[in-house]
Amino acid sequence: MKQLIENFPKQLEEAIRIGKSIRLPFSGKELQQVLVSGLGGSGIGASIVHEYIFDKLTIPFTVNKDYFIPKSVNKHTLFIACSYSGNTEETMQAVELAQKAGAHIVCITSGGALAEFARKHKRVLIEIPSGMPPRSCLGYSLVQLLFVLKKSGLLKTNVEAEIESGIQRIHSEKKSIQKLAKQTAEKLAGKIVAIYSIAGREGLAIRFRQQLNENSKILCWHNVIPEMTHNEIVGWRTPQDNIAVLFCYHADDFPKNIKRLQVLKKVVKKYNPHCHELVIKGDNFWEKAFYFIHLTDWVSVYLADINQQDSMEVKVIDILKKEMAKK
Repeated sequence: MKQLIENFPKQLEEAIRIGKSIRLPFSGKELQQVLVSGLGGSGIGASIVHEYIFDKLTIPFTVNKDYFIPKSVNKHTLFIACSYSGNTEETMQAVELAQKAGAHIVCITSGGALAEFARKHKRVLIEIPSGMPPRSCLGYSLVQLLFVLKKSGLLKTNVEAEIESGIQRIHSEKKSIQKLAKQTAEKLAGKIVAIYSIAGREGLAIRFRQQLNENSKILCWHNVIPEMTHNEIVGWRTPQDNIAVLFCYHADDFPKNIKRLQVLKKVVKKYNPHCHELVIKGDNFWEKAFYFIHLTDWVSVYLADINQQDSMEVKVIDILKKEMAKK
């Protein structure tokens, strides 16, 4: 897993090359909504992209993580199916339903049943490299989503330049990222982890949580400011020594949310001595996102080392898939 994380910048560079080759048989002018279906490591990219395009797209963009699709899907819908293996059963059912609804369909996969579906129905197929754990291939799927939006005419920003500056940020911060990741992993050792981020970065917080689950083999949860300061904050009223709390933010986040975070921190510190900050670096959305993804991916594998866990192993998911395949 460490080598896969090390290769994240190269993966992003290769993803750009793949994205440049995309050809779409439709225009954004035909579309009234975008729906992306994908789960786990194949779907988290869409959650992060959703936060990027929040104030950029003029039509709804929805992320779907289920077997079913909304009734609103029709011939004016861009339906993007993301499944790294190509065999995710929820995504396969969803794309079949989108086919019946007459949606424009794009399939992002390394092969499997989804690639076969795309070829059979003459749908757009974007193939990404195979043979890796889906959670280690976030860069491939995320960048393809951005290029599909760009080439359809829905996304007007110079997103390629932002991605490239994000890659350079990772390169320039390489040593400090790994040093901070090791220090953070040591602080989390032996604890349940609570991740608190600020609105607009929930996708990143979820990604971090998922990596701690799969790589580090620990339980954790996340929540987002300002929402959690209207409810979860009330839960902090008894001593909690088995929880490590991470407050994740960037210095230029909305000032009122930064103030909420600082008040939350004061409340939590009354009951928990294990409070830490992860300050995000970067000058644009993708510099910040890639910095945080790369940093927290390293945290998850360093914590796996501390916990004496194999960061690659996900046997329980394999068992679940085998059970679900039984008729």
